[in-house]
Amino acid sequence: MNKKLVKNLNEVRVSVLDLAPIVQGGSVSESLKHTVDLAKHVERWGYHRYWLAEHHNMPGIASSATSIVIGHVAASTSSIRVGSGGIMLPNHAPLIIAEQFGTLESLFPGRIDLGLGRAPGTDQLTVMALRRDSRSNGQDFPEQLDELRSYFSNSKKTRTGVRAIPGEGLNIPIWLLGSSGFSARLAAHLGLPFAFASHFSPNNTLAALNLYYNEFLASDDLVDPYAMIGINVIAADTDKEAQILATSMQQAFLNLIRNNPSQLPPPVESMEDIWNEYERSILHNQFAYSIVGSHQTVERKLNEFLLETKADEIIISSMVYDHQARLRSYEIVAEVIRKYK
Repeated sequence: MNKKLVKNLNEVRVSVLDLAPIVQGGSVSESLKHTVDLAKHVERWGYHRYWLAEHHNMPGIASSATSIVIGHVAASTSSIRVGSGGIMLPNHAPLIIAEQFGTLESLFPGRIDLGLGRAPGTDQLTVMALRRDSRSNGQDFPEQLDELRSYFSNSKKTRTGVRAIPGEGLNIPIWLLGSSGFSARLAAHLGLPFAFASHFSPNNTLAALNLYYNEFLASDDLVDPYAMIGINVIAADTDKEAQILATSMQQAFLNLIRNNPSQLPPPVESMEDIWNEYERSILHNQFAYSIVGSHQTVERKLNEFLLETKADEIIISSMVYDHQARLRSYEIVAEVIRKYK
């Protein structure tokens, strides 16, 4: 059993998870421009890495061609690590991902991360459109992962007899992403870093992390477990302002559970006329670990979150309608962290 010690804010890394939100009244082009602008800002503010997520058939997310957007962000920045949070491996042939990330690592040496998920991250019709096996439930993910890792090895003998060029012999950090115990256990047994999606699966957070910490086996990649936790943080100069900004995220998720996915709506003064009591309880549970508030609120809740999760790194998603307010949210978090450095 690995005894995991609690880290303080001066010991943890803080990173960005960008879903490249498309706002109501906006466009994909504007969304991607905002992504690059945010990446440049958070690099200056000291954030460690900048990850983008693969989603398909989602009208409010512009990062479906994740590898391309990663390359664009890496080319527009100079030092921050850039990667996937994550690539949904069941949607792709492992060879293609090895070649894509081999190319990215060759273009931006030492700056690329490959975070992998085992879910398709979309609906069954879209899975079929991606030409993948819609019957797969992710149980073959370990075999897919093994094949992918073999393409990055120095050995020219891969599982398939095919070589990934670019890709072969490159040291690209592989992370396993998860919202349950499956990937936590797999990451532990393989000695890989683990990223948990607490920002949309809060109820499973502690169980998955404890599984990862307790079953971790040292590897050539890691001697000790390394956990990064995804969390929604919406910060503003006052609690009230942050709570209003957070209503965009709440409306977007409400539309999702109503089976009407949408672009990111503008904020409203109150959600009370928008959701019913049942929906309100679902959203309060969904965002149980979300942090919404001023400097003081963010600082207090981040410290509480670290005490509970023992995270080594926090990766923050901030779904805010107004781009300048979104920049300010990430700046406030950076100001909070800077107090401890």
